[in-house]
Amino acid sequence: QVQLVESGGGLVQAGGSLRLSCAASGLTFSRYHMAWYRQAPGKEREFVARIFSSSGKTGYTDSVKGRFTISRDNAENTVYLQMNSLKPEDTAIYYCGAQQRLGERYDYWGQGTQVTVSS
Repeated sequence: QVQLVESGGGLVQAGGSLRLSCAASGLTFSRYHMAWYRQAPGKEREFVARIFSSSGKTGYTDSVKGRFTISRDNAENTVYLQMNSLKPEDTAIYYCGAQQRLGERYDYWGQGTQVTVSS
């Protein structure tokens, strides 16, 4: 059974930092592109960052470039999201997703972790 388990969320003041983790099990982690999405109250889920399976190349939505860093540890089957200089508008539930083939729907999602940034 495949599981993606996010952790590391919490309450932080604006300007602070958090590091999210997503631990994967039940799949060949190194073969999956991994991504972070977020969903704020009343809004649709939006893409935040992605890291490719083989090249390790990364991509970010414009609003987090220079502040967030995605990374992965294939030996630990874990993907991370380092979030610095947090803003109130970063408040959302953050989800990690696993995608085997680009352009197709995500194969697996985690349950999410809440990030709240106070002003």
